[in-house]
Amino acid sequence: MGLITLTPADKAMLESIKPVVDGIAAISGNHTEVLLHSLDKNNPSVIKIANGHITGRTEGAPVTDLAMSKLVEGQDVTPSYFTQTADGKMMRSVTTVIRNPKGQAIALLCINVNLDAPFREVVSSMIPTAPAEQGHDNSPENFAKNLDELLNSSVTKAIRSVESDDQVLPSLKNKAIIERLFRQGIFELKEAIQFVADHLCISHHTVYRHLRELKSR
Repeated sequence: MGLITLTPADKAMLESIKPVVDGIAAISGNHTEVLLHSLDKNNPSVIKIANGHITGRTEGAPVTDLAMSKLVEGQDVTPSYFTQTADGKMMRSVTTVIRNPKGQAIALLCINVNLDAPFREVVSSMIPTAPAEQGHDNSPENFAKNLDELLNSSVTKAIRSVESDDQVLPSLKNKAIIERLFRQGIFELKEAIQFVADHLCISHHTVYRHLRELKSR
């Protein structure tokens, strides 16, 4: 196992993975460095990095000797290990091997948590920036166990929201509910149209008509 010459398909795959770097960094906070190492034989280097201030690296930095040794070990996800930056920061790290459809290693996704980060900085990344209202119904995300539960929760929230809005005329409430669910992408889900129709006591043809109007805007 070692470096290979990446194909255009391999490089396209890595391009599609780059947003994952920002996503992990966004939820982890600026005390966590996340980077994608390309294993292209012609230029084995960092092709995407978030919070590079921790190690002082930027895109184009060479792949590390330790990262290469983790690749040789043959584990797709390494057990976490400890490393230290040049300026003395202690980090807890994990490396994940990214493979193409042929099973060849084409990149390494590395996550380095700065264990010397100020406690306040770490905590601030884990709590809301503003006080959140309590209760499941106020959560912006529904962790449903199945499709029926997801649809029921989404429709219930939409109905409550529209019913509490005095600006919506009674004759337009169903349309407003359908529009709200449409904006949330609920109608991309299987059986959503009939589910909504049943809950609103209208025909699925009515739901289709409202959706056509929304899509034509």
